[in-house]
Amino acid sequence: MTSARSSESEVLKMRDIEDFETKSGTETMEPDPSGDDVQNPNNDDNSNNNGQRQKRKRYHRHTQRQIQELEGFFKECPHPDDKQRKELSRELGLEPLQVKFWFQNKRTQMKAQHERHENAILKAENEKLRAENTRYREALSTATCPNCGSPAALGEMSFDEQHLRIENARLKDEIDRISAIASKYVGKPLASNYPHLPPHMSSRSPDQFPAQSGFVGEMYGGIDLIRSVSMPSEADKPLIIELAVAAMEELIRMAQGGEPLWIPAGSGQPSEILNEDEYFRIFPRGIGPKPLGFKSEASRESAVVIMNHINLVEILMDVNQWSGVFCGIVSRAMTIDVLSTGVAGNYNGALQVMTAEFQVPSPLVPSRENYFVRYCKQHSDGTWAVVDVSLDNIRGNPILRSRRRPSGCLIQELSNGYSKVTWVEHVEVDDRAVHSIYRPLVNCGLAFGAKRWVATLDRQCERLASSMANNIPSGDLLITSPEGRRSMLKLAERMVLSFCSGVGASTAHAWTTLSAAALQLPSGSRFPPKRVFDFLRDENSRNEWDILSNGGQVQEMAHIANGRDPGNSVSLLRVNNANSSQSNMLILQESCTDSVGAYVIYAPVDIVAMNVVLNGGDPDYVALLPSGFAILPDGPEFGGENILEIGSGGSLLTVAFQILVDTVPSAKLSLGSVATVNNLIKCTVERIKASVSGDNP
Repeated sequence: MTSARSSESEVLKMRDIEDFETKSGTETMEPDPSGDDVQNPNNDDNSNNNGQRQKRKRYHRHTQRQIQELEGFFKECPHPDDKQRKELSRELGLEPLQVKFWFQNKRTQMKAQHERHENAILKAENEKLRAENTRYREALSTATCPNCGSPAALGEMSFDEQHLRIENARLKDEIDRISAIASKYVGKPLASNYPHLPPHMSSRSPDQFPAQSGFVGEMYGGIDLIRSVSMPSEADKPLIIELAVAAMEELIRMAQGGEPLWIPAGSGQPSEILNEDEYFRIFPRGIGPKPLGFKSEASRESAVVIMNHINLVEILMDVNQWSGVFCGIVSRAMTIDVLSTGVAGNYNGALQVMTAEFQVPSPLVPSRENYFVRYCKQHSDGTWAVVDVSLDNIRGNPILRSRRRPSGCLIQELSNGYSKVTWVEHVEVDDRAVHSIYRPLVNCGLAFGAKRWVATLDRQCERLASSMANNIPSGDLLITSPEGRRSMLKLAERMVLSFCSGVGASTAHAWTTLSAAALQLPSGSRFPPKRVFDFLRDENSRNEWDILSNGGQVQEMAHIANGRDPGNSVSLLRVNNANSSQSNMLILQESCTDSVGAYVIYAPVDIVAMNVVLNGGDPDYVALLPSGFAILPDGPEFGGENILEIGSGGSLLTVAFQILVDTVPSAKLSLGSVATVNNLIKCTVERIKASVSGDNP
């Protein structure tokens, strides 16, 4: 009987211990309130051993305030030292040992949650592999011999076939190696996994920027990384996951919320602004307080774009596609680590640690570098969301100049195959280095805000839809096949990528004072951005500013529309002049405009190489020296009912030229060449200003 009761006592003890480990409170040992020893009612000799006092456990439940304070401190420091534990215990009225036990239990709980999350991901991957394995087995079971048509037995591969497979793999590796070498000298890009964008787009990751060569001359920077960023440690990953989940919840509320979080703006501002007091009341912790000297930029924008939600999510979660589609905003980007690839064969639950550099097309606006986690999730109503949030507080960046609070977009599927996108941009930045003429543009949110992201996405979706079209205009004599049309669009896209990667203030480039020019065309009816854009893209007015055309008339030989706006197009131009040395040269030009800016980008191309492209040949071997113009408004203009309008104020014009001065890549740039380019830029700017102002009465 004594042994049975002893076993029962041990069982009760084990249950008490398990309960203690799963609760947020602590326990103390107290004697029986009667003060008497607890005697065995059966008076067994063994139960009265030396008259030991039996004690029972009393649980101490923490208050809600104590738990909130402990939870908040855990997010900042999951491993407090003795001094911190004593300070916490004094503030909360607890014993240091109670605080110590609480943190131990909390760390165990977080570790268990992380392991369950990883197990769920691995289980989904395992199921996916099992399904693939089943499909392969079924395919092998029905395989037939290509010669006789009879069922093929597994393992019956001839020696010659094995040898050919090995040789084929070796040749593929050799082609990849040669392509990588060729990309440094002749501009041949590596292959891309994106079917709708040219292969050149995939070479925009920071470690694949070839040095600028004298032959191709594309405006990529030298080979350097955005930063020397290491992969997150295993200890950081649970914190990154927790931060990403909280950021997703914040993004949903920021995208769907109204007043008082977003309030109507006053005169001289966009339609709505973020109420910071309300924001910090709703989200008190986030990534911490705003750094000293930083200012907040918050904006929200919605639009319907001509692309389904699946393709949009794929673009956002593939760093090469993302940096290619938003090449005017993202100068460089790189995925540091993939914490999760998603489940069920899509990006639902995908987590990526990334770095990116964001720019304005001018060397007078410093670029913004960010180290962040990107999290993608499909919600119960079918809406997809992709959120970014900075990880600088985890890494401890000593030279932090900007950071991203939860920013990203909600993607809602529409019945016609389109998607409704709601974009939120919320950053904190030290913008004191911005040039004074660009400060109004940056302050109003048009430089880095949500409106620019949505306008760029809308324009690029139209461009992608145009690139997949197979219709050929009846009057076009040069473009006679869908293949030729696609090849010309790919070449133009490579030209735009090259121009955008070099025209900004990316840390990969070392601009000198004479490399580019920025011109402010004053506000008023004379120099609105739309007027400047129409003047520069029109082939009939090109001889008024293009010194290299020698005053000859310019004729449009081919034209491809790239969207609803007639200004979005790709053209092939020919200069008709008496100079026979230029008779074999054509000009490839792409012009594009949206609600926040415009580009006119062009490059001379050899007529022989262009004939190959127009016949559907590979456009990646065509040498390009892109030059052109970036046109931005000099600040916001507001129409009726305080609605932001673009195109009615002044213009900020950035001019960038590339000219081949020596065919030897290692040749040094002479002072005479620099002076020539400087004079060319000055003359071009003066001609543009005179021509645009002269068109007005």
